[in-house]
Amino acid sequence: MQTFFGYDRRASHANSIPMTPAITPRTRLSSTSVRHARHWIGGTLAAWLFACAASAGAQPLWFAGGRPTPDAQQAVAALANAGADGLVPQDYDAEDLKRALAQAATGPEPAPDVVDKLDASLSDAMRRYLSDLHSGRVDPRKVHANFTAPSSTLFEPDSYLRAAVASHRLPDAIREAAPSFPLYGTLRDALARYRALAAQPGWERPLPALPGGKLTNGQSYSGLAELVRHLQALGDMPADAPTPQRYSGTVVDGVKAFQSRHGLEPDGVIGAGTLAQLNTTPAARVRQIELTMERLRWTPLAEGPRVIVVNIPEFMLRAYEYNAGKLDIKLEMKVIVGKALDTRTPLFKEDMRYIEFSPYWNVPPSIARSETIPRLRRDPGYFTRQGFEFVANGKAVTTLSEANLDAVLNGQMRIRQRPGPMNALGDIKFVFPNNQNIYLHHTPTPQLFKRDRRDFSHGCIRVEEPVALAQFVLQDMPGWTEERIRQAMTKGQSNTVALKQPLPVVLAYGTAIARANGRVYFLPDIYGQDKLLDQALRQKTARRPASLPASAPPAPDALAHPAPTQNPT
Repeated sequence: MQTFFGYDRRASHANSIPMTPAITPRTRLSSTSVRHARHWIGGTLAAWLFACAASAGAQPLWFAGGRPTPDAQQAVAALANAGADGLVPQDYDAEDLKRALAQAATGPEPAPDVVDKLDASLSDAMRRYLSDLHSGRVDPRKVHANFTAPSSTLFEPDSYLRAAVASHRLPDAIREAAPSFPLYGTLRDALARYRALAAQPGWERPLPALPGGKLTNGQSYSGLAELVRHLQALGDMPADAPTPQRYSGTVVDGVKAFQSRHGLEPDGVIGAGTLAQLNTTPAARVRQIELTMERLRWTPLAEGPRVIVVNIPEFMLRAYEYNAGKLDIKLEMKVIVGKALDTRTPLFKEDMRYIEFSPYWNVPPSIARSETIPRLRRDPGYFTRQGFEFVANGKAVTTLSEANLDAVLNGQMRIRQRPGPMNALGDIKFVFPNNQNIYLHHTPTPQLFKRDRRDFSHGCIRVEEPVALAQFVLQDMPGWTEERIRQAMTKGQSNTVALKQPLPVVLAYGTAIARANGRVYFLPDIYGQDKLLDQALRQKTARRPASLPASAPPAPDALAHPAPTQNPT
């Protein structure tokens, strides 16, 4: 079964939402921009007409006859339910607005200036909510993700909100403002399930220590009953399975299922790593899901029609077609990414523009200084075995000498590796030009793909199945058959092929994956990106002033005669 971030492509329409011309859905500059533009024009026109009518009579958006409208009630309900999308209701003064509108609906009719203040506060909260739901709450570049935030010209919350209210379809408009990519819907469902799990008692109590540091099949364990309850609650073990006398049978199978969902080797042995994951509470998983949903708001995964995505903490690449909300995974494979300690693969999106068969590898100056030159001085034979040569002014020099090594250190020469079986790039290189010199390539050490954790590179991404990837990339160039691709890879002569159309490549980061069958997978935060994003979101919430005073609902006479110094925003 092919999946993207764990999403079953056969169910990719399950969470799709029909679009209507009156409201603009989530849009991006892509092959579907014309269709989206038509929707946007319709929504903008409706909002303009509504705004003109409102300004002519100075009518509030959420009140009629001095009382809140049904649209207003829908709005405060949506704000109170913001947590379903991983947002924070308090950020939008949900509780205060709910109380104030309830008072305005059932108490003495509020004075016009009170209506104006409540109307403005609710509008402001809804605009912020729609903006956060659609585009996210933080600038991705401030959390080490070099993605450009969606343009405000493609989604303008005020016009969008007014058009929704004018057509009395606010709930639909809110759903359409959220990311349409299928993974978002499955994560939203998973968030609700893990919130329910977190509400159950007993999760804060860790499992007992393991006998001898690990638990293997057939051993006794004092925490066996508690382990079974954990696995059953998480869905890794049948709910009606009995607890055995020893760690064996269905419990071992349950641990294997749990390990496969948490980026661990599914061997059934509980060691320190597996125990740590078992002791991670559902509340912590809730936050992990929320952070991934936030990233989906600004990671450009839906800029089809054809896209290549690398999910770094998953160590996986997927190539897919995405049209009209339908996701079709064409290819998925293991990858090796940059070392977490010091050579992390950056997060960004660029267009692939060409493939280089039998490539040269130009050794980056940093690697030359720190690794290659010290190795050559210790072992001069390494120069010939690896097929190295020096290059200066476009000319190759095959003589190893101290003078040439010094010239490399001084920036007067560079070292490159000729095409061949030892070449660090393997026999193919996929290039999407970027200022960090990151690309996809094969590798002469494919055995590393057998590892569960695969952060071994200097930042570039090594792919497990280069021929299959080349076929996907070159599918609109029929002359490039599998046979011709393999011949070009093994020819030993560098050959660059430009693509007919640029192909988006997204280097993404998501540690929570939800599949259409309900299974949820959690991955280690190898680069600390979750921690960084969590901190940024908490700081944003802490800094934001409330639109309404965070106090008890105002008394009826206060609504009728508000204090003159009260600030409506």
